[in-house]
Amino acid sequence: MIAIDGEEITLGVSENKRRNALVAAAEAEFHDLERRGVQVAGNVFTTILLVKGELNEQERAGSRLLGGPDGTALRSALLRLGYAPENFCALSAVDPAHPSATLDHRLFREAVEAIDPEDIILLDEVAAEAMLEAYPDSLERNNGSRHEGLEPGLVVRVLGRRVIALDGFERALATPRAKQRMWAYLKQLSPLGAPY
Repeated sequence: MIAIDGEEITLGVSENKRRNALVAAAEAEFHDLERRGVQVAGNVFTTILLVKGELNEQERAGSRLLGGPDGTALRSALLRLGYAPENFCALSAVDPAHPSATLDHRLFREAVEAIDPEDIILLDEVAAEAMLEAYPDSLERNNGSRHEGLEPGLVVRVLGRRVIALDGFERALATPRAKQRMWAYLKQLSPLGAPY
């Protein structure tokens, strides 16, 4: 608020207008990313990002990313860990037009930074490879030493984010023992804040 010739004038933007402007800017950014070959599904204002590189037959045919049993299992696991139901966003590490080709590492990194999650789950080897290419000098073990790769089940830090690689989440759903291993890995990423 300022005073001009004794009259008080309020300068500023209401919280509602500010929020609408931020949402509009984010929508424009994600439309641009999608136009350039990035496939995202879910809430881009999330704290946890799920990256999938090995698309199944339905996803390659145009179905929603993580719209099948793997997505259902992941949502259930995240709810059990204390994440809110709407806290779910999936990113494809491959170009939907060319599922055998990973996204350009700069485009992949741009998408991750646009989402800006606290935690990243790399669901398969292709997703882990995309992360390694996009953040080659940013991987650190919890003890601070440099790490050359992403070992399945090992939580590492990437620019302050917790990142864990899973060695084929969708494949693991086929056997109880592999599902238990995935659950043990995921339990390391309980929400950082208070549960919803």
